Amino acid sequence: MARVDYNVNMTHLDALRAALGSSQVLTGVAAQPYMTDWRDRYHGQALAVVRPGSTNEVAAVVRLCAEAGTPVIPQGGNTGLCGGATPDDSGRAVILSLQRLNRIRGTDTDNDTMEVEAGCILQTVQEAARKVGRLFPLSLAAEGSCTIGGNLATNAGGTQVLRYGNMRELTLGLEIVTAQGEIWHGLRGLRKDNTGYDLRDLYIGSEGTLGVITAATLKLYALPVARCTTLLALDSLESAVAMLERARRGFGASLTGFELMAGDCLQDVVRRFPQQHLPFDGPSAELPWFALLELSDSESEVHARERFETVVGDAIEAGVVADAVIAESLAQTHALWHLRESIPLAEKEAGKSIKHDISVPVSRMAQFVQETNAALQDAFPGIRQVIFGHLGDGNLHYNVARGVDWTEDQLLAREHDVHALVHDRVSSVGGSISAEHGIGQLKRDTLPHYKDPVEMTLMHRIKAALDPQGIMNPGKVLG
Repeated sequence: MARVDYNVNMTHLDALRAALGSSQVLTGVAAQPYMTDWRDRYHGQALAVVRPGSTNEVAAVVRLCAEAGTPVIPQGGNTGLCGGATPDDSGRAVILSLQRLNRIRGTDTDNDTMEVEAGCILQTVQEAARKVGRLFPLSLAAEGSCTIGGNLATNAGGTQVLRYGNMRELTLGLEIVTAQGEIWHGLRGLRKDNTGYDLRDLYIGSEGTLGVITAATLKLYALPVARCTTLLALDSLESAVAMLERARRGFGASLTGFELMAGDCLQDVVRRFPQQHLPFDGPSAELPWFALLELSDSESEVHARERFETVVGDAIEAGVVADAVIAESLAQTHALWHLRESIPLAEKEAGKSIKHDISVPVSRMAQFVQETNAALQDAFPGIRQVIFGHLGDGNLHYNVARGVDWTEDQLLAREHDVHALVHDRVSSVGGSISAEHGIGQLKRDTLPHYKDPVEMTLMHRIKAALDPQGIMNPGKVLG
């Protein structure tokens, strides 16, 4: 792309202000909060932050940027973990904030769909679905601040993928502003539509590198009649995998969540947030692994409870589960989930860490964790593993934090070596280096080492075809 000089930049800014109004084009101090990611790992600069209030305004911004050759960085709630919504330090890009596109356009309970704009907060969508007696099942720790557009851009998964799937499975249609500033009106609420290439699935997970998602038609589900939640204490990761198999057999499609947490993760939560408590006493509280299991039943509270107690009780008698606490109220259910959802916050309080969002076949999970833990300790004595995630779909957040003998700077200086060791072992067991957080900047240069060369070539061809100027979120996903 040709470099834009100062005078052209000023003309471009004037054009953006004319399109959106001066108050929605932020520069200087007002723009700075948009320049850094949630983890405070990536910092950049931009020509401006623009805040369109409609799809037509998004299209106008993209057209102006295309004419000027200005990079466009789509940004939602800015809760990503891979630097996917942070500009580089050239100061040439325009950050396109979608926060003002926050309307729920309509709900169709007969069709079980909801049409929402990309800037809608996930929690707002969940609550709107409940108001009409429906469930939108995507659930994340950041659901109070992440946006639907960001969820779509990274194909987010969360805690209920086991039953409902990722965002690709939860989305029927999209509205897209292309890299040329055209609008694709693809908000169809159809379960079956075999009329050519599936462009919807192409844009979901593309992290803003092909175009801008401005709205989506989402699937809704019936609200469960009953919900049962238990926290299980386990003496090994093998026991966790065995319990998952028992839960699948015992609950079938009613099994909605199976979250794995290392014991030291929960200990860190209760140490940093004293208002939270681990609901076990004695030796059970010191066990190395815990699992949060949830069942959603469509029949009755009695039916759900009977199934739940039978499966969990049988697992305890068989020695698969060492101890269990079953939530007796909605408040207790929320408290158990709050423990799980506070792990990333406790990790952030402890300082910067080296994060891995990986997926591994469940059958290889115990082997992977044991062997990778040992290899990391051999190579980097004294570092600490922070392991939690969605065991039901094989997704681990396998993070590496500094030990007592390490400084933060010392740990981050070895980030490349730690990534290489972990990702090599992920690849060796047939896994993926990114499960739900995306590639962003963090894994951009790593991706070609683990992706089939033909796949990489096809991805570059798609990028070149849909964004020939290379203005859409450059430097993310593909180098």
